[in-house]
Amino acid sequence: MSVTDPVADMMTKIRNAGMAGHESVEIVPSKFKLEIIKTLKTEGYVRNFKRVGQDGQGPVRLFLKYDDARRPVIRGMERISKPGRRVYRSYRTMPRVLNGYGTLIVSTSSGVITGRKAAQQQIGGELICRVW
Repeated sequence: MSVTDPVADMMTKIRNAGMAGHESVEIVPSKFKLEIIKTLKTEGYVRNFKRVGQDGQGPVRLFLKYDDARRPVIRGMERISKPGRRVYRSYRTMPRVLNGYGTLIVSTSSGVITGRKAAQQQIGGELICRVW
């Protein structure tokens, strides 16, 4: 089986692992997916991540974060731009997620950053997903 949207597949694995209460989830990495994971860590949605296997090759183990009641910090993840329908926005029309409580992940000319940072730096880009 070939995955036509590897980013959506990664997001589904993270959502499912969180709902099942798993400590970690393994993801087959790509440069793009690693940038998304780094953004999730920076924003405080995951505890940590590390490459498993010899010489930094192999899957990435993503350690999920839970609150005091053992509910996952990532309540939801939704893919915006899909392979069949790409969605781009300028910094002026950058949408907000849950009135600022969620995070928008954007692929810009200066890398994968949050929608808030993209608006501050006045650069638009492709809307990858929203996390809350």
